[in-house]
Amino acid sequence: MIKRTVTINNTTGLHARPASLFVKTANKFKSAITIEKDERKGDAKSIIGVLSIGAGKGAQVTIKAAGEDENLAVGQLAELLNSFDE
Repeated sequence: MIKRTVTINNTTGLHARPASLFVKTANKFKSAITIEKDERKGDAKSIIGVLSIGAGKGAQVTIKAAGEDENLAVGQLAELLNSFDE
């Protein structure tokens, strides 16, 4: 298992559009992937799972992946979160 913590810099946080792109990217990987904020944990391959963690601007989220492409998955998802700027 690999994990990486990322700060949400997007002004509007991880709302519907960026969450949708995050889920679409997560679904490209075979690994099991979760996203966590504080005590909340969601399935990174589910829009409801991602939105349910309530990640606003400045929130620190942790992406965790376990599986054959875990390194690539966490790297690409962290990069994606860092690229959002609305």
